[in-house]
Amino acid sequence: MNIGQAHLARKQLERRLAPLRGTTLIPPSKGWVRAIRESLGMTARQLASRMGVAPSRVPTIEKAEATGATTLRTLQHAAAAMDCAFVYAFVPLKPLDDILRQRAMQKARKDVSRLDHTMRLEKQALLKSDLNAELQRTVDSILTGSLRGLWDEEEA
Repeated sequence: MNIGQAHLARKQLERRLAPLRGTTLIPPSKGWVRAIRESLGMTARQLASRMGVAPSRVPTIEKAEATGATTLRTLQHAAAAMDCAFVYAFVPLKPLDDILRQRAMQKARKDVSRLDHTMRLEKQALLKSDLNAELQRTVDSILTGSLRGLWDEEEA
């Protein structure tokens, strides 16, 4: 995917995610499967029958979900058996462009800091305004290029 396509894809994804940001959905303490099953007045045996599994499997599924040890496939299967849609998403805490800019700023600060240190050693220190301009130029350069190296962790 080229840079322009990646930018467009990010904008489209952001539009889909924005309404979800800030929404806090706290799962029931015993899990969604059990909460929905019980709210529908469905027994574990009835759910098992609708899922095509042994009745002993439902408590196992419910316990695994409540402890975070289940699979997406199992949750999809249980949701379908209860006439529910299974929803799964990663919702960034802030806009994707903000996350990218923040990361680019971190990388740029390290680069500009190294540059400033070297120039100070050579008695060619830059003015604060020049450092800020270089920092902004570096951030812009990072964000307009390939983002592949943006998340590489630098070795100490």
